[in-house]
Amino acid sequence: MRVLRYALYLTVSVSLLCIAGFVVLCFNIDYFGRRDLAQPADAIVVLGAKVQPNGQPGPDLRARTEHAVDLHRTGMAPRLICSGGVEGDPLSAAAVCRGLAIALDTPDAAVLLADGSANTVEDARQVAAVMMEHGWSSAVVVSHPLHLYRAKLFLEQEGVTVYTSPTTTNVDSIDWPLRGYYMVREGAGILWPYLEHAGFPPEWTAALQEWVYAGP
Repeated sequence: MRVLRYALYLTVSVSLLCIAGFVVLCFNIDYFGRRDLAQPADAIVVLGAKVQPNGQPGPDLRARTEHAVDLHRTGMAPRLICSGGVEGDPLSAAAVCRGLAIALDTPDAAVLLADGSANTVEDARQVAAVMMEHGWSSAVVVSHPLHLYRAKLFLEQEGVTVYTSPTTTNVDSIDWPLRGYYMVREGAGILWPYLEHAGFPPEWTAALQEWVYAGP
């Protein structure tokens, strides 16, 4: 009975520590996204977001692209890299981002594509591949404030030096229940690749990934 009691105590203690760690992670996600850490770099990376059925950028993709263009105009970096979506698809997030950036008077030659990705992990790999091909190492990464912590983590794992710059989305205007939901989902988005590599059942990690990328 004593062994069982100690085992139960250990299980509960570890579980509580894991929960506490996850809560801290979620609040770090919220805090980190409020800071603009942009500084001169080799490129400005626009992470993909939803494209409307009519081929127009969704509100989040538009906000990201417009902010990246503003950074480019200030001389923060000489080029943009647009990521996300099926490679070669004219309606991919990357292609739509590129089209909008050019429409906003960014030179055609200054906007590159890093498509062929379906999630932030793959975005990071594609962006890193484009940067490596050109000998670039640093990037200002533009995304929704609550997405930046995860994006920075995955891009740094690919060897990119990352400076983050959030869009002007007002996080405080999001009602707390929904904001908390987004924070938890972002935390889960950080964990699922590690769970996958740790050997958790593919059905579990696939379900987690599907929830993370299910949209609002």
